[in-house]
Amino acid sequence: MRTISDEIEKEFKKEGVLPHHREGGADSGWLLLDYSDVIIHIFGSAEREYYDLDGLWQDARTVIRIQ
Repeated sequence: MRTISDEIEKEFKKEGVLPHHREGGADSGWLLLDYSDVIIHIFGSAEREYYDLDGLWQDARTVIRIQ
């Protein structure tokens, strides 16, 4: 999880975009990167199933999906 978030932050930083806020940690099974207009959630398997954001947002338009 940390590697995924590090890569995301690295790519955004190349474009001059820094996160507004970070929350969670790899040990919690959940990381959130807040870029104001874009919120990135990175979940471990158990946390992804528990929070079911895909189900909660099933009617929203998908911009990009990475698994």
